[in-house]
Amino acid sequence: MSGPVGVLIPVKAFADAKGRLAGAVEPDVRADLARSMAATVIAAAAPLPVTVVCDDDGVDAWARSVGAGVVRVDGPGLNRAVEAGVAALAADGTRQVVVAHADLPRATRLDHCAATEGITLVPDRNLDGTPVLSVPTDAGFRFAYGPGSYAAHVAEAERLGLPWRSLHDPDLAFDVDDPADLEGLRFAVD
Repeated sequence: MSGPVGVLIPVKAFADAKGRLAGAVEPDVRADLARSMAATVIAAAAPLPVTVVCDDDGVDAWARSVGAGVVRVDGPGLNRAVEAGVAALAADGTRQVVVAHADLPRATRLDHCAATEGITLVPDRNLDGTPVLSVPTDAGFRFAYGPGSYAAHVAEAERLGLPWRSLHDPDLAFDVDDPADLEGLRFAVD
């Protein structure tokens, strides 16, 4: 990789995170789970520098306490937050950014996502979402998180004409979206 690489982790306010788990998990447990998963992703980023993008004072303070940089945005919206984070990292000299979601409880490493030139897409286990994405900061990549983001991100990589690869990593493909995803994680919510 030419130039510095950084990791960007968008983190929603812990009290608001994982709303789709509301029927199965109490609010304080959801917040603890969200914080624990975010800490796992930050640890998996080592030795790369980490920046958290958020719109919440509590997340900001927590991120700084665990050694992450922080980019603040003025409201919710994943795509907007990631775009702002990538722009801030680019302005600081980062050439390649690994965008990793904060709900990856099995993440153990992220550096291999930036091991090749161009764009790396890590699809979720359903081949629908994109829990991890590595892009050059100067590519003008348009993020399209939400349902079908993997296909949308493949189309964006092709539109840009940049080399891209799909990296199938079962640990990074496992994100927590609904109560069924908690089955293998009971230790974290009991």
